[in-house]
Amino acid sequence: MQFTTDEFAKSATKGSFIRRMFEKGIELKAQYGEDAVCDFSLGNPDLPPPAAAKEALEKIASAAVAPYGLGYCPNAGIPQARAAIAAQLSKEQGVAISRDGIVLTVGAAGGIVCVFRAIVSPGDEIIVPSPYFVEYGNYCGHFGGVLKPVPSKPDFSLDLAAIEAAICSRTRAVLVNSPNNPTGAIYSAEEIDALSGLVERENARRAAKGERALVLISDEPYRAFAYDGAQVPSILGTCRHAIVVGSFSKTLSMAGERIGYVVPSPAISEGDGGALVSTLVLVNRTLGFVNAPVLGQRLAAAICGEKVDVSIYERRRALMAEVLDGAGIDYTMPKGAFYFFPAAPGGDDVKFVDALLRERILAVPGSGFGRAGHIRLSYSVEDAVIVRSAAGFKRAAEACR
Repeated sequence: MQFTTDEFAKSATKGSFIRRMFEKGIELKAQYGEDAVCDFSLGNPDLPPPAAAKEALEKIASAAVAPYGLGYCPNAGIPQARAAIAAQLSKEQGVAISRDGIVLTVGAAGGIVCVFRAIVSPGDEIIVPSPYFVEYGNYCGHFGGVLKPVPSKPDFSLDLAAIEAAICSRTRAVLVNSPNNPTGAIYSAEEIDALSGLVERENARRAAKGERALVLISDEPYRAFAYDGAQVPSILGTCRHAIVVGSFSKTLSMAGERIGYVVPSPAISEGDGGALVSTLVLVNRTLGFVNAPVLGQRLAAAICGEKVDVSIYERRRALMAEVLDGAGIDYTMPKGAFYFFPAAPGGDDVKFVDALLRERILAVPGSGFGRAGHIRLSYSVEDAVIVRSAAGFKRAAEACR
């Protein structure tokens, strides 16, 4: 099955919701002034990088102007950067990850695209709990893959029975994103254990028939953003057929540097002699990425043990909850990331987004994330923006009921 122009256009329409709202925000700010607009549309980290970034950048500057300092590097990444990042990820995942077991990519997005290029054939299905990040359909669709959403439960936890029922001979991967964009959900250790068990049981059946393995992919750019003592469990530690994709865009507030990574389970590498990692290195080049930006690699390697001040986002989460409570808007409290995904009063997410626009508040319809009747709000904004949005949320909610 080919991903046709018409199909791509439909998917692009969904994916453009966020950018359209962001651009509308620029227009409104130019018209009414920055302080008159409350923009919750884009998940763009607004905190400065950790303090250690300044000293690291000063050291990197000297290396950058040396011969080949800004030249090509190995397609998998600078060896020293891979080693440093692998050591940090070993601590986070509770699994020993070697330098040769990690591929540095152009952001987590580039990492996911590389994974799909490596494992997906036309017609393969990728199961994803919905709501889900809007671009997933594009990422697998480039290579003929088909995204197969499976609704999560009302509290956005995994519906494991529904996922199991959705698996068929065409299923190539299950893709989860925790902490989740757009809901802020964190899947519990019990959920991940159960999902991993489901994948491994299916793979035992497939192995007996000589069929391709089912792969569990975990998209983790928000791993550091967990609140109220929540823990993000390790998928590499529970599933032999797992691949973790992540980035430093949010955890280090360096989204523009585009540094991500792909780490297959060490058990995969042991079983295939490193073939998957070699394939990922190859596709990282042939897709045109060549290598992740070298300055960003060096910066991420130098400060990968740091993270931004997550308590600031936690404070903003509390403020956003107060605003929604004051407007009588129903929501599930996010456990991580920096998004709310509340229900739209009246049930029509597009209508509610339009009502918010009239109040100069920007949000994104949940339809684009595979769950109509909700909206996404990013609280990666200053506290004052959240506070001054309260009256507008209340008026918009009342107008839609």
